[in-house]
Amino acid sequence: MQHPLDNPVWNALISGNTALALGNERVKYFDSQVSPFAAVPDLSEANLRELEILYPYDRPILLWSKKKLGIPDVWKVIDCIDGLQMVYDNEKRVETPGNEIVKLSAAHVPEMIELTKLTRPGPFGTRTIAFGNYEGIFSNGRLAAMTGRRFHCFDHVEISAVCTHPEHLGKGYAKQLLLSQAKQIQNEGCVPYLHVREDNARAIQVYEALGFTIRMKVCFYVLGKIG
Repeated sequence: MQHPLDNPVWNALISGNTALALGNERVKYFDSQVSPFAAVPDLSEANLRELEILYPYDRPILLWSKKKLGIPDVWKVIDCIDGLQMVYDNEKRVETPGNEIVKLSAAHVPEMIELTKLTRPGPFGTRTIAFGNYEGIFSNGRLAAMTGRRFHCFDHVEISAVCTHPEHLGKGYAKQLLLSQAKQIQNEGCVPYLHVREDNARAIQVYEALGFTIRMKVCFYVLGKIG
């Protein structure tokens, strides 16, 4: 039986993220302002061709894969980003209180977009907050760091949009926010996981120190339609 994290975007769209799912039983995707990710049940050439036909937005998509793919000629490969999938397998941890963690709402979206444009943790649009449970730490009234959730595939919940303003690196904000998310996910009876660029050595070091372990290498394809 396939592990839920072997195709996390598809499995999220048919389980924990169904309220945000668009498409049909063969091709699924998010509203483009929620996330550019799209998915199919398996990455066959036929399914990738059907995805090109049915995907309605005139903008590039992101495709998750656990291996390098042969992309059919209906798609233009804009980029292929090597990443890692990491799973939190630590026991529940109790951390001493630190900085105040604030639940983020739609009112914070402009600051959230500003922070993600500066730090580039991954795609973040005007409706990405719909994934839910975004939290942040503020310094002098400005958003200094944040985390949230993204793909909720069955009993696995992804921690996403982990970012810290460059002026606040080294203060432990990311660690505090990551552990807050992980604890909440575990309390819900689920397993925390995340994705990270393979070349982001600083982030990988932080994640491993907190108890995340590498499950496998992955690829993120950025694809655009031809013509």
